[in-house]
Amino acid sequence: MVLKTCYCLVGMVLCCLVVLTKGKSASGNVFTSSFLVKFKRNVDNQKAHEIADRNGFVNLGPLAGSAGREFHFKHMALPHARTRRSIAHMRVLKKEALVNTAVQQVGFKRVKRGLRTSIPSLFVTDPSDPNVGKAPTDPYFPLQWYLRNTGQNGGKPRLDLNVQAAWDQGITGKNVTTAIMDDGVDYMHPDLKFNYNAEASYDFSSNDPYPYPRYTDDWFNSHGTRCAGEVAAARDNGICGVGVAYDSKIAGIRMLDQPYMTDLIEANSMGHEPHKIHIYSASWGPTDDGKTVDGPRNATMRAIVQGVNEGRNGLGNIYVWASGDGGEEDDCNCDGYAASMWTISINSAINDGQNAHYDESCSSTLASTFSNGAKDPNTGVATTDLYGKCTTTHSGTSAAAPEAAGVFALALEANPSLTWRDIQHLTVLTSKRNSLFDAKNRFHWTMNGVGLEFNHLFGFGVLDAGAIVSLAKKWRTVPPRYHCEAGAIMDPHPISSTGAVMLRIKTDACRGTDTEVRYLEHVQAVITANATRRGDLELFVTSPMGTRSMILSKRANDDDHRDGFTKWPFMTTHTWGEYPQGTWLLEATFNSKEPRSGWIKEFSLVLHGTKDPPYRMLSPASPHSKLAIVKKAHEDQDKM
Repeated sequence: MVLKTCYCLVGMVLCCLVVLTKGKSASGNVFTSSFLVKFKRNVDNQKAHEIADRNGFVNLGPLAGSAGREFHFKHMALPHARTRRSIAHMRVLKKEALVNTAVQQVGFKRVKRGLRTSIPSLFVTDPSDPNVGKAPTDPYFPLQWYLRNTGQNGGKPRLDLNVQAAWDQGITGKNVTTAIMDDGVDYMHPDLKFNYNAEASYDFSSNDPYPYPRYTDDWFNSHGTRCAGEVAAARDNGICGVGVAYDSKIAGIRMLDQPYMTDLIEANSMGHEPHKIHIYSASWGPTDDGKTVDGPRNATMRAIVQGVNEGRNGLGNIYVWASGDGGEEDDCNCDGYAASMWTISINSAINDGQNAHYDESCSSTLASTFSNGAKDPNTGVATTDLYGKCTTTHSGTSAAAPEAAGVFALALEANPSLTWRDIQHLTVLTSKRNSLFDAKNRFHWTMNGVGLEFNHLFGFGVLDAGAIVSLAKKWRTVPPRYHCEAGAIMDPHPISSTGAVMLRIKTDACRGTDTEVRYLEHVQAVITANATRRGDLELFVTSPMGTRSMILSKRANDDDHRDGFTKWPFMTTHTWGEYPQGTWLLEATFNSKEPRSGWIKEFSLVLHGTKDPPYRMLSPASPHSKLAIVKKAHEDQDKM
């Protein structure tokens, strides 16, 4: 069975359908005890409570951003998960005069990325080497090679986040809050408690304001606490290490600790306190098994879009996502969270510059940070752990995303007026190739049509905290963003094993209209396709300036022959800054020794970007900087 959800976004945005994975029952669904109740008009919480109470439900409050029209009801007599929909409970709610619809919530799986449980260490109170000068004195700081890489444990010197350069500018994350959406945060940890923002925190798994992790013998719920320490562990207190933005605040949003996730839990988490929270960090997603195609449901998608459009008093919340741990057998463009243009997808590298074995590759990844090192098991990410302890073995792209959130917190302190799009532009312009490389020599660094280097694994490179802070200080907000529906091919085209199918769309990028795009940000190829074996299908998009993006790679574990893709928005960032007018090429081919067949049923091209040059008000600090190179390319293009 194929479930579909509508990416209905607000403003000038695209609506498209998403194919979701099958559930556990014979019909493909698992139903929970949660219900989304939509009222015919706005009601206050007390009225919703009265309706819930007289029908045997508990009102858990309004859906974030719904203005009192949608509420989360829960029926305590129902099991958390069952294989049959409870028609009777929906009918009793629909009899209420004020109720428009009542929908029982489908349950689905979400998994933590990179969780490697291990025996933690007690925190150490002896200061580290007193001769480190301005470096933090926290005992685990020498182990935090991703903050300052001196070559320890076989690493490559200076391959790090360059945080010292940001700290030396007096930027440490002050007045910025990052929400850790995870399995809870140990907010009583001595390295976190003074940087904990209780007002912005909540437990959506237990519905209370105390997002403390649930105890398990195997420390399974240590994930969120470890992520929190990467962002905001305190400095020079003799405990564990130090956070990237050690003067910033962290909020705990516990939402990943129940048998099944629901759309309501995700939506409420991503829309929680959007004016108190600046950054949302997510180190989880659909199962990284190389055969799942999944993404956010309706309410969750609305919450994310509302966050970027209205959060932070109109500047937009920043959503940071771990790109995934499925390795070379998966593709993060099949993850609708990481592949969304509304999120910043972060991959990882290890301490010698190569990709980690679990890293997924895809064209939607914007940049990279770091995760566990190569040879020594202790060259993981050193951070806080449960019950006041520390760990040196946090790993996976789970560890990479909070590092990026910390860097973005530094940028927001340097310039609190940055929009969510400004952060993405700054990321592209300041990330560095450094020494990153593909260990299997599959993906090489390539230059796009305006001189920006990118890699299919690492995006535009590793984040540079010093550089992003320096540019943020003098940044001018980018021009308004438009989306142009550039063209579509609606006739089915067969794909065979004998050769690639080439589909071309020639576009003027909506020239002369209110939605004209001249300088690209994100590009979406919205595709409906099927195949006798979905995992052998590969898709490529080539821009008019010649940049070729692999938007879908071979997935060895994906045996699907029935569902395919239905209006799935494959996204690429590789053409960032390019001029979009001209002919775009879609290639569809099979990567298999066995005979395969399939169809491209629909292909539409959507361009997102600006009409005006995004960097015309900025003066590059160096003629060799990315900013200078792209700005000159834009000026040269405008003269043509």
